[in-house]
Amino acid sequence: MTNKQWLRSALVCVALSASLGAWAGVASVDVNQGATLQSQGALVIDVREPNEYAESHAPGTTLIPLGQLESRLPELRAHQNQPVVLFCRSGQRSARAQEILAKAGFTKAVNMEGGLIAWSKAGLPVVTGEAK
Repeated sequence: MTNKQWLRSALVCVALSASLGAWAGVASVDVNQGATLQSQGALVIDVREPNEYAESHAPGTTLIPLGQLESRLPELRAHQNQPVVLFCRSGQRSARAQEILAKAGFTKAVNMEGGLIAWSKAGLPVVTGEAK
């Protein structure tokens, strides 16, 4: 495969990925938008596991591991039509969490792209300790 063919194939893959992401309707925000939403009172949910959360997490977040999210929907119903920001380590698990909430009727749930990695790189605060 020539460099030109490889580049063309790569561009097609990128275009397909972008269109599939748009088709899936996964709403997302960057870390600065996530921090702004949090400062405006949005519920921010960390969907990582408790041991990951204890190592470091954004202050003011609620821990609900992805595997528990569906069973804990009743306690989140008060936020169904309010902004909810979901994040994890890199944004993969929180994208799945956003899809779960969207299917459950949460109209303003968004995935924070890049997760805690991007949050930390942006110089936003992190703390340690177990969830309360």
